[in-house]
Amino acid sequence: MGLGDKLKHAAEETAGKIKEKAGHATGNVRLEAEGKAQQAAAHVKDAKEAAGDIAEDIADRFTED
Repeated sequence: MGLGDKLKHAAEETAGKIKEKAGHATGNVRLEAEGKAQQAAAHVKDAKEAAGDIAEDIADRFTED
């Protein structure tokens, strides 16, 4: 996973946290839920990229001479 992807996912997670806090502070349940969903999406993207990196590493080990 590249640094750009990590930064993009971190920014998405931060935006989600801000939405969640704003929704909680104003009593806007929908905004709070959107924030939580945005954070979850960022975590899923991180996990997907990390799994891809691990798969690449494993494949490299089996194809090395």
